Amino acid sequence: MSKALDTATAPSLGTAITAGYEKRLMVTAGRASQELGAKITSRLALEPVDPGLKTFADGEVYCRYGESIRGADLFIVQSICASEREGLTPNDALMELLLMIHAAKHASAHRIIAVCPWYGYSRQDKKSAPREPISARLVAELLEVAGIDRLVTMDLHAGQMQGFFSKTVDHMTAMPILTQFVQDNIGDQDLTIIAPDAGRVKLVKNFARKVGAPYALLEKERPAQGVAEIGHVIGDVKDKTAVIVDDIIGTGGTLAAAAQTVMDEGARRVYAVATHGLFAGNAFQTLDDSPLEGIVVTDTVPLRSGAPSMVRQLTSADILTDSIRRIFLDDSVSEIFAGENQLF
Repeated sequence: MSKALDTATAPSLGTAITAGYEKRLMVTAGRASQELGAKITSRLALEPVDPGLKTFADGEVYCRYGESIRGADLFIVQSICASEREGLTPNDALMELLLMIHAAKHASAHRIIAVCPWYGYSRQDKKSAPREPISARLVAELLEVAGIDRLVTMDLHAGQMQGFFSKTVDHMTAMPILTQFVQDNIGDQDLTIIAPDAGRVKLVKNFARKVGAPYALLEKERPAQGVAEIGHVIGDVKDKTAVIVDDIIGTGGTLAAAAQTVMDEGARRVYAVATHGLFAGNAFQTLDDSPLEGIVVTDTVPLRSGAPSMVRQLTSADILTDSIRRIFLDDSVSEIFAGENQLF
């Protein structure tokens, strides 16, 4: 028969366990976000954990962490996007992320936090027609089944996506990075900030307030998936420098049409800023042929080769590093943005 724990020694034993316990912060990155992960670990003065990722000859993905992660708070940096350099599709990146999460769960990590700056499938957030899936919700369910305790993401396409999760979602925004760039590089001109559609008006209104400029709205209709028709500008852009603010640049067709509409309405020049630069298909050629004088995106998605000189990429690593640090220390994350990361 086993002896019961002596109650007289219990307090001292409990104190010893508490005193001897130290939280561990560990960061790893998938192959779709290796450069961003390296920037984050460098800012945290950490060595990245090797997830041991490889692809077998038949296309299956394998993961095995190169060191013990037992009891650690493990932050897994992986955007659900393509990587030209690594030869990954968004589906490859998603499967890789799921396996990294699942491996961490079975390796007894204390908390598993997925850091997905770009949340793939986010544009499929509702049923637009009968017999369609709500793919963004399916991805949320997959991440939770795999074993995440928390999600960190940036500039979701729609705010209601946070409700797809039963776990905590920390919603970051690149707006401070982009507003600072506009203030430093374009702000001395006669500006008008442009919302590309009605869904971005609240975001653009806050953006315009930050840079001290008026804003206008583009009338846009979407007759089919991936197709947008630009009507006209609601607001004054005549003889102004227009800055179109959006969350995503996909194939570039909508942005190029928006830029042409703004110029046709009398703007002197037009720029664009966005958080996620996917630049899919012939986007670079489409945008290079447009009236746009400059495009600024962040590194939530790795920049494809062949980008024209008009495209500039800023890093989101500082915001993500601060977020990781605060989550690990159980500090307020919203203080990073003074509560202004509720964009919807």
